[in-house]
Amino acid sequence: MPIVEMVKNVFVLWGANWILWLLFALSLVSVGIIVERWFFFRGKQDVLRELSDTLEASLASGDFPGALAKLEKRTSLGAMVARAGLRLAPRGVAAADKGMQSALAIERSTLENRLAYLGTLGNNAPFIGLFGTVIGVLLAFEELGRATGAGGRAGQVASNAVMGAIAEALVATAVGIGVALPAVAAYNYFQRRITRMLSDTEALTNLVLAYLSARERSTPGGGSGERALPEMPVAQYSALESKSARGVV
Repeated sequence: MPIVEMVKNVFVLWGANWILWLLFALSLVSVGIIVERWFFFRGKQDVLRELSDTLEASLASGDFPGALAKLEKRTSLGAMVARAGLRLAPRGVAAADKGMQSALAIERSTLENRLAYLGTLGNNAPFIGLFGTVIGVLLAFEELGRATGAGGRAGQVASNAVMGAIAEALVATAVGIGVALPAVAAYNYFQRRITRMLSDTEALTNLVLAYLSARERSTPGGGSGERALPEMPVAQYSALESKSARGVV
């Protein structure tokens, strides 16, 4: 038996219903991801103006441990990155900058988690639906071949089967598009939120680095290293960091 005939027989045997069930399953997974990501992003979002004012009130007076304490219970992206820099403030501006870059890279990977699924589904769901359409058209031609030469009631039944196969084919395409649209919309929405959150975080990191640089320049013998900020004991930061680790995941 030719390979084409074998493949056709498999498609005729299975039909296109399994394509629809596959699309429904993929859609349910995408809905779960969208809901989970929405709550996750909600916890990572913070009001930039309010957070910057909170930091600046302590940084302007040189109270870097106090600024760190104010960020202990905050879970927003900007607060977590700024907290990483303030923990390393006693070791100099360069160490704080590297610490914030590292924290931002880690947090960014968590922000982008599972978004690839939405992008992939949005791009490929129409093709999955088109695959079901092809199978439905194949079934329609199969029924049309059986209807050829049939007369009377048998011909009417075959014609109804042909129409049903065509309708099934069109439904597969419609479902594929319907699954893709929400996935693409959610993917684009979350990507815009990531861009905005990264921009806000960059503003906060620049604020922290600006005050750290000013403090080092105003400190006699200031420079890089642990002695750059003598008014900020490392012990205070270690205590705050241990409290933060116990209170914030």
